[in-house]
Amino acid sequence: MNPEEILRIAIVDAHIMTETTGGRATRALIQEMKRAGMAVIEIGTMEDAVPAVVTAPDVDCVLVAWDIEGAESLIRMIRSRDKEVPVFLISEPGTVHTVPLPVIRQVNEYVWITEDTPEFIAGRVEAAALRYRGRLLPPFFDELVNFSRDFEYSWHTPGHAGGIAFLKTPAGRIFHRFFGEQLFRSDLSVSVEELGSLLDHSGPIGEAERYAAKVFGADETYFVTNGTSGSNRIIFSGSVSDGDLVLVDRNCHKSVENGITLSRSVPIYLVPARNRYGIIGPIRPGEIEPDEIAKRIASHPCQSISRDGPPGLAVITNSTYDGLCYHVPTLESLLGLSVDRILYDEAWYGYARFNPLYRDRFGMREGHRDPGDPTIFATQSTHKLLAALSQASMIHLKAGRSPVEHGRFNQAFLMHSSTSPSYPIIASLDISSRMMDGGWGKTLTDETIDEAIAFRKEMIRIRRELGAGEPGADWWFGIWQPDEIRTGEGRVAFEDADPGLLRTDPSCWTLHPEDEWHGFPGLEDNYCMLDPIKVTILTPGIRRDGSPAAEGIPAEIVTRFLEGRGVIPEKTGDYNILFLFSLGITKGKWGTLLSGLFEFKRLFDEEQLLKDVLPDLAAAFPQRYDSMTVTALADEMHRFMSGNRQLALLRSAYSQLPAVAMIPAAAYARLVRGTVEKVPLDQLEDRVVATAVVPYPPGIPLLMPGERTGTADGPVIGFLRALQDFDTRFPGFSHEIHGVERENGRYLVYCVSPEAE
Repeated sequence: MNPEEILRIAIVDAHIMTETTGGRATRALIQEMKRAGMAVIEIGTMEDAVPAVVTAPDVDCVLVAWDIEGAESLIRMIRSRDKEVPVFLISEPGTVHTVPLPVIRQVNEYVWITEDTPEFIAGRVEAAALRYRGRLLPPFFDELVNFSRDFEYSWHTPGHAGGIAFLKTPAGRIFHRFFGEQLFRSDLSVSVEELGSLLDHSGPIGEAERYAAKVFGADETYFVTNGTSGSNRIIFSGSVSDGDLVLVDRNCHKSVENGITLSRSVPIYLVPARNRYGIIGPIRPGEIEPDEIAKRIASHPCQSISRDGPPGLAVITNSTYDGLCYHVPTLESLLGLSVDRILYDEAWYGYARFNPLYRDRFGMREGHRDPGDPTIFATQSTHKLLAALSQASMIHLKAGRSPVEHGRFNQAFLMHSSTSPSYPIIASLDISSRMMDGGWGKTLTDETIDEAIAFRKEMIRIRRELGAGEPGADWWFGIWQPDEIRTGEGRVAFEDADPGLLRTDPSCWTLHPEDEWHGFPGLEDNYCMLDPIKVTILTPGIRRDGSPAAEGIPAEIVTRFLEGRGVIPEKTGDYNILFLFSLGITKGKWGTLLSGLFEFKRLFDEEQLLKDVLPDLAAAFPQRYDSMTVTALADEMHRFMSGNRQLALLRSAYSQLPAVAMIPAAAYARLVRGTVEKVPLDQLEDRVVATAVVPYPPGIPLLMPGERTGTADGPVIGFLRALQDFDTRFPGFSHEIHGVERENGRYLVYCVSPEAE
C-alpha cells in the first residue's frame, strides 16, 4: 500500500500503559486498528497531545479519553484548526452526562471502551477516517488524483506524454528525476474531458471555482494561470474600452498600466502619500471626494475622452506593497459616489478574509451589501502569500449596481487565457482554497501573525538592550511600526504589549493621526492599518524629520550581505528592507534572519574588508572595492546619497503628476510604429515618453506612456539623474528601472519623436 494511503489515527488516553481494565481495552483496540492496516499514534499525556495532534495536519481521526486531564481543552484546540476531522470520545456510559454541551457539539462519536468489541470500534474509526479522507480533497484536485491513478496511455498533448519523452535523453532523465513522475502525469491537455475546462468553467474546474468563491466570500471566482498581471488585464478588457475613463491608484502594478494601454482607456490618477522613508502611504480621502474627481476629469487635456457617464472602473492597491490596508467601507462610501465598479488589486493580500484582525479591510468583506453598492473585483496572487504554485491567481467578484454578465466577461477571460493552461497550477489553486477552508484559515494566519509579532518584539528588545537611538549608544536596526500601543489602562511600549492583544486588536496597528511613527501627518483615524506580517526593517541614516543623519548604512549593502547567506528580502529601499512573513515562515527562518543582522553588525563594527563581507562584489570590481571596508563603503554611499538628495527627489518626483500629452495607448502606438527615439537625460527636458519609466523598488510608475518629463531642473529628471550618478559611482549597485536603456553608463528613455507628438 502507498504510505500516503495509510490511515493515521491518534489515541490520547492516560491508561494506555496501565494494567487496568481500561488500559487493557485500549491496548486491544490499538492492536486491532494496526491489524486493520491503520497507523496508530499512542499518546499518554496532554503535553504530548498538543504537538502530536493539534499541530499535526496528517491525522485522520482522533480518539480522546474523557477522563484525561485537559480533554475539553484539547478537543477545543483540535476544532479550532480542523472542523471536520473525526473526534471520538472514549468514556463509560455513566459518564456521558458529565460532558458539557460545547464538547458534545464538537464530538463525532462516543466509544464505550470496555463494552464494545475492539473489532467494532476499529471498524467505526476506519469508516469515519475514510469518510474524512473522501471529503478532504477539493473538487478538481480530487478528480486529477483519480485520473492519474488510471495510468492511461496519452495520445494527446503535451508531447512529453506523462513524462516518457524526457526519459529518452540524458538531460531529460535528470529533469524527470528532479521533478518526479507525478508532476508529469498531472500535466495534462484540455482534451481530458473528465477534468473539465478552464475556458468554459465546466466540470471539476468549474466546481473548484465555485468552491473557491464560497471559501473566499465571492459571488463568482475565476481561476487564472498567468498571475495577477493576467487577472488585472482581464478585468480591464472586460470593463472598459476606447476612451473610457478609469480612476487609477498611482501606486499601481505594471499590469494595470498594461490594462490601460490594451483597453485604450484614459487614466485619471489618484496620488498616494509618501513618508520620510519613501514608503508609499494611502490615497487620502480628499483625493477621492466626488468634487475632486470631477475637477480632475474636467481638466484632463485629452479631447477624445468620454465625459458623459461615470468612469468605467476604479483601481486601488490594497494592501500596498509596504503593508498598508484601507478601511474598505470608508473607501467605498467615497469612491462609490463616482464609479460603479471598483477593482482591489490584492495580489499580496489573499489571506485577509481568514483572520478577524483584517475585518473590513479587504474587497470580499463580510456583511450586508445593498444592490446599489458598486460592483467589486478583487484580484489575488494566490501564490504570493498563500500556498500555491507560481502564476496561480484568482479573480473574485461581488455583484453590485453594475452587473457583470458572465458570458460577456468571459470573452475577456478567453482573450488573456492560454488554451493550454497548466493543470498543476489549477490544482494548486484548488488545494489553496481547501487549505484555508474551515478553521484552517484562521489557524494558519494566526500562526503567521504570531511569528511576525515575535520577530518584531525581539528586534525592539535587542534595540532596547543595546540602547540604540540614545546619544553615544550602540546602533541597531529599527522597525517601522507603532512605538506604543493603546490599551484600556493607557499606553504601553510596543515591546511590552501583550502578544495576544497585538494579534487580535486592529487598533494596535491603526495609523492614528497623532502618532509620529508612520510619517503621514493628518491622516484620518482608522482609515489605514499596517499589516503586521509585512515587516519593514529600517537601517540607520534617516532622522524622523526626514533629513539625512550624520551617519548611515544604505539598505542595499545589508541586503547584499543577507542574500549571500541565503536570506532574500522582498524589496529594498534606500534605508528600508521589506520582509514578508508568509504561511511558510517559521521561528527557524526568522531566527536565521536575526543572526544575519547580528553578523552584519559585527562585521560593520569591526570594519572588515569588503572582500570578506561581500566577496562577489569585491571580485567583480576589484579596483573599486578590493581594499575598501564595508564601513567605509556605507559611509561613502550614505554621504553621496545625502549630497545628491536622492530620497528627497524621490518623494518630490512621486508627489505630483506629470503633464499629459496623449493617452498611454497612443504613446504605445508610436513605439510599435517606430516613431520614437532614445533620449539621454541631458536632452530629456519636456519630452513625451513612449514607455512607462518604473524604478524598482517598489515598481511604481514614475512616468506613464504619454506623459511629459518636465523641466531639466524638475524632480523627475533630477531623480533619474541622481540614480544614474549613483550607478556610475557604485558599480554593482545599479538600480533596476523598467523603461530605461543603458549605454556606456548613461540612461536613455524612449520618447515620442517630436514630429509624431
